[in-house]
Amino acid sequence: MTAPNFAPFWPAPCPANDVWTASLGACRESLFGGAVYTLLTIFSIHRSNRKFTKITDVLTQPRPIRLKGRSYLALTLTPELPFEDWLARLDDLASRSAGFFLRRPVVLDITGLEIDRAQLRTFVSQLGSRQVRIMGIEGASPALLGSDLPPAMADGRPTSDFEPPAAAAEAAKAELAVAEPVTPDLPKAVPSIIVTQPVRSGQSLVFLEGDVTVIGSVASGAEIVAGGSIHVYGTLRGRAMAGTMGNAAARIFCRKLEAELIAIDGYYKTAEDMGPEFRGKPVQIWLDGEAFKVEALA
Repeated sequence: MTAPNFAPFWPAPCPANDVWTASLGACRESLFGGAVYTLLTIFSIHRSNRKFTKITDVLTQPRPIRLKGRSYLALTLTPELPFEDWLARLDDLASRSAGFFLRRPVVLDITGLEIDRAQLRTFVSQLGSRQVRIMGIEGASPALLGSDLPPAMADGRPTSDFEPPAAAAEAAKAELAVAEPVTPDLPKAVPSIIVTQPVRSGQSLVFLEGDVTVIGSVASGAEIVAGGSIHVYGTLRGRAMAGTMGNAAARIFCRKLEAELIAIDGYYKTAEDMGPEFRGKPVQIWLDGEAFKVEALA
């Protein structure tokens, strides 16, 4: 008996390199002659996979990068020519306030200076050797700047100027030399800020114009930098730097002393250098000459 011929009803044999055979393995042996034929449902399966792939691509796309603007407080240096004389005055200022420029952003204002790129590059390098890190340059023409120099900066908002201690001493001597009695000026109000939330680890609170008061604690790894005194109505665990603008009369107050570092007018004291008798207690800290004084509060 001769086997019936079903060739008109079956698809063509599936070749060895057929894309459907390679990807889905959807070929099957026929009962007649051992030929290999594709399944009739293979095309519908492929369409569903294609739609699923598109949905997956949409769900797995990376989130776009978000750019945010922030403003930071920085010191501005306005050098004068010749640079050698100006650097000598800077060294004198730094010797009276050790570590003043440490970890502090500085902007260099060279407006009106007739210098070339080589002089500017050398001057920035000399500042770097003094631990003065320049984050930007203001007042420089595009021809002066390059990839080996800090970027250009502009539109800085001015704040109060820093008066070196030597200038203050000369002004005091001039007042004493006046024989005629003068009417004493009323004391000026010291600017201050009040922070009503705890300062968390990694945060840096900088206020160079006056006092800083924190209604809460200062966590380990946090930092407070003040031009005046620092008041912490909580536990001080981070770093507290008072009198950073040359105010040796600034003080540090806290309800519980657990500080990693304290500083007044550039003089530093780490946790290892502090006596254990005041750890965990309410204290006030001040400078007596170059020595730290600590007193327990009632």
